[in-house]
Amino acid sequence: MNDDRNFLDMALRLARRGLGNSWPNPAVGCVIVGPSGGHRRVLGRGWTMPGGRPHAETVALDQARAVFGADALRGAEAFVTLEPCSHTGRTPPCADALIAAGIGRVVSACQDPDPRVAGSGLDMLRAAGIAVEEGMCGDEAAALNAGFFTRVIRGRPRVTLKTATTADGRIATRTGASQWITGDAARARAHAMRAQHDVIAVGVETVLADDPGLTCRLPGMEHRSPVRVVFDTHLRTPPDCTLVRTAKDVPTWILCSAAADKTAPVASAEGVRIIAVAEHEGHVDLAAALTALGDEGVTRLMVEGGAQVATSLLRLGLVDELCWFRAPSLIGGDGLPPFGDLGVAAMDQIASFRTLSRTPVGDDTLDIFVRLP
Repeated sequence: MNDDRNFLDMALRLARRGLGNSWPNPAVGCVIVGPSGGHRRVLGRGWTMPGGRPHAETVALDQARAVFGADALRGAEAFVTLEPCSHTGRTPPCADALIAAGIGRVVSACQDPDPRVAGSGLDMLRAAGIAVEEGMCGDEAAALNAGFFTRVIRGRPRVTLKTATTADGRIATRTGASQWITGDAARARAHAMRAQHDVIAVGVETVLADDPGLTCRLPGMEHRSPVRVVFDTHLRTPPDCTLVRTAKDVPTWILCSAAADKTAPVASAEGVRIIAVAEHEGHVDLAAALTALGDEGVTRLMVEGGAQVATSLLRLGLVDELCWFRAPSLIGGDGLPPFGDLGVAAMDQIASFRTLSRTPVGDDTLDIFVRLP
C-alpha cells in the first residue's frame, strides 16, 4: 500500500509538468509498474503533452514498450492521477489502450467529471477483467486539476488572482509608482506561476499605464508563456503596445463588448484575436467573459491587474484562489490599495478564504488563499 502511494505521488509530480500546457485537457500523470525479482519497478512514465495529446497513459505505455517490450506490460499495473478516458476525441480512449496492452491493475486517484467519462472509463476496465482501485490521493489529484474540474462543472476556468503589496496592503504610492514593491525572488516565483496557467489577464487600464509583456521570462521557460488576455470594453488597447507587437509569438486575446467598434486599429493586428461578449454597466461582463474563455477550453486563468478587474471579480464571487505577495515595507494610507469597494455592509457579506500556504520568498512572503464554498 505504501508503494502504491509512492507510485501515485510520482504520477502526481509528473502531472504537474503539464499545468498550463495541456489545456483544454486535464494535466494527467501515469506510471506503469511491473514485477522484477520479487519487487516492483517502473516500466514507463508519462504526462499529458502540450495541447492535451498524446495522453499520459499513451506516453507511459509507449515508453514501457520501447524499453522493456510489449510482453512486460502483461499483468502490469498503471497508476493514473485521473480516470482513463473512455471516449474518442482527438485521441482514442485511454481505457482501450490499457486493455489492449494487457494491464492487470489500474489505480486511479479520482474520477473524471467530464460527462463523456464520469466513471465509464473505470467501468470499461472492470468489464475487461482489470482490477481497479480508486480514491487514493484523490484530494491531491482533484486539487491539481481544479481548473479542469471548474471548466467542466461551472463552464469557466479556475481564477487565480495575483497581487503584490507592501505589508500595509498598498500596490503603489499616491503617484502610481510601484516598481518594484517585491524583490527578485518574488518576481521569479510570479513568472513560474505564469507558466502553470493557460491564460494571464489584465484590464486595459493596466495596459495603458504599464505596457506589460505578461510572458514567462525565466531562463529556459520562455516557451511556457501563457496566452495573454485583455479585458477591454471599447477596444482601446494601443496597436503599438507590447502585447500587440509580440502577438505573433505569444497570442493575445482581447475580450471586448459586442458593441465595440471592430474597425479599431488593434482589431486587425496580426496575432490578435478579438472575442466579443456581453456588456454590464458599461464594462465587459466578466462572468460572460469567463464563460467565453471556458468555451475556448481555458482551464486555469491568472489575473494580474489591475484594481478595477480584481475588484469586479471579487464582487462577483469569481476568484477561486488568491496569491498575495507581501513585501516587508510600508507606504501608508495615501498609497493605492489592491482592491476597491467590494460592497460589504455586513460581516456575512465578506469574501471568505482559507489559508492554503504561507511561504517565504526571498525577503517577501507568499500567502495563498482558496475561496470557501
